[in-house]
Amino acid sequence: MKSSVEREQILHTLNFYEFDVLVIGGGITGAGIALDAVTRGMSVALVEMQDFAAGTSSRSTKLVHGGLRYLKQLDVKVVAEVGKEREIVYQNAVHVTEPEWMLLPFHKKGTFGPLSTSAGLKVYDFLAGVRKEERRHMLTPEQTLEKEPLLKSKDLLGAGYYVEYRTDDARLTIEVLKKAMEKGAVCLNYAKAKSFIYNEQNKIVGAEIVDMVKNKRINIHAKKVVNATGPWVDTVRALDVIDNKKKLKLTKGVHIVMDQSVFPLRQSIYFDAPDKRMIFAIPRDGKTYVGTTDTFFEGNIERPVATQEDVDYLVNAIHHMFPFVNVSKKHVESTWAGVRPLIFEGGKNPSEISRKDEIWKSEAGLYTIAGGKLTGYRKMAETVVNAISKELGDEQYAPCVTKHIVLSGGDIGGADQFEAFIATKAQVAPSYGLTTAEGISLAKFYGANVDQVFHYAHILSTMPSDLPLSLLAQVYYAVHEEMAYNPADFLVRRTGMLYFKIDQYKKYKEGILDVMAQLLHYSEQEMTSFQKQLDALLMEATTNESGAAL
Repeated sequence: MKSSVEREQILHTLNFYEFDVLVIGGGITGAGIALDAVTRGMSVALVEMQDFAAGTSSRSTKLVHGGLRYLKQLDVKVVAEVGKEREIVYQNAVHVTEPEWMLLPFHKKGTFGPLSTSAGLKVYDFLAGVRKEERRHMLTPEQTLEKEPLLKSKDLLGAGYYVEYRTDDARLTIEVLKKAMEKGAVCLNYAKAKSFIYNEQNKIVGAEIVDMVKNKRINIHAKKVVNATGPWVDTVRALDVIDNKKKLKLTKGVHIVMDQSVFPLRQSIYFDAPDKRMIFAIPRDGKTYVGTTDTFFEGNIERPVATQEDVDYLVNAIHHMFPFVNVSKKHVESTWAGVRPLIFEGGKNPSEISRKDEIWKSEAGLYTIAGGKLTGYRKMAETVVNAISKELGDEQYAPCVTKHIVLSGGDIGGADQFEAFIATKAQVAPSYGLTTAEGISLAKFYGANVDQVFHYAHILSTMPSDLPLSLLAQVYYAVHEEMAYNPADFLVRRTGMLYFKIDQYKKYKEGILDVMAQLLHYSEQEMTSFQKQLDALLMEATTNESGAAL
């Protein structure tokens, strides 16, 4: 991936060439389209008005899951497709995706019963093509409580035990983009599409882009333009001529994070809330996070936040399923909220609207993709690029190859070699000035790219700094290899520190700001702006929308 230091050079390239495809939107969908197109031989540009993955793609439940809930809604095709995609994502990005055994308890008068759970999970295994060693088991009440003693034992009939895949959604997006750029795509964050460029036939042949860093305007010319902006899909469509054939309905999902000292969950759980909506509770890195809510949303798309009502709902759901866990809103360390762009279906509540993706094209030639799920990003991209390839002339381009493309950092010899890879990197970490524990942590996080992080650590080991060496090396890597431009890019999307290591966020945010200021030569105005942004993000994560502490 390019360095944020090279923004001017990237802008010049975007302004100078005509591309086969311009992708607007740097979330997981846009990233997937860029990778698919460039690996077929197309020239590709991608722009994102915020940071990469700053929208929905960093605000999910952080699971590459097969959509068991959609089996309940009889969306068999969705279950089959995304279920198979889980394994592909895992094999191509083992460092950001890992199998996670999930407990699905059932109680008397609950959403699921013993027979429906057993049958549903068996069908799920079949549709998703689940590996034999990861197929579902059915547990007795005693076995269920052995797996997770905190569960409500009253009226417990047992549980299904099956595999989902845990991920870091923002890092998955970054790794897709890094691979796309490695293959030749030209991608830029903080670059906003302001208007479309039309030819004499009134067809779209590019877009006027504003560099949000320097307020500089360029024109990107392209044969085909794709709108993959998630919740902003209708906003971008309105730059063309919006039709009313398809409409988005936005829904908001909220997650809350607590320390394991107050919610010592040992096992990931998928459970019934009192209103029968299904909720995840997942242990991660010494924390437990719980979500998600599902409510219609009409607020600020760029800054969705948790309301007191959202937090109360999730805390009550915890009390309902884990009656002996004495948590309240005061134990919530942080929250995040994301907006889902769903295809409108009248008369349905938020959790009933299908997550299927849809693609359509305007009279001026603008391709738009909306809906869909994180898990299905690769298949969604394939569908879009198939349509583009057909229009440009299939004979010029290769077929889709992303099923077998290992993402950036994933080239460690396959999933079976990951533990051995980590052990090897742990052994060599001290020679770079790092501890064995830091080597393990960094290797798990960056995969094959950890050697570059080690390299930065070695160079920086004699530099005086208020930051720990491992953290300093990560900052340098994020700026020079992952296009992080401001501290929030690093603290929120490159590391997830705001959500899962909030004490470190508070401790190191000033030092990280100073280091990035030196690397990127911030102006005084930028320093002030980024400082305010870091404070605002902390407040949003730890208070409700009215500003009251959680």
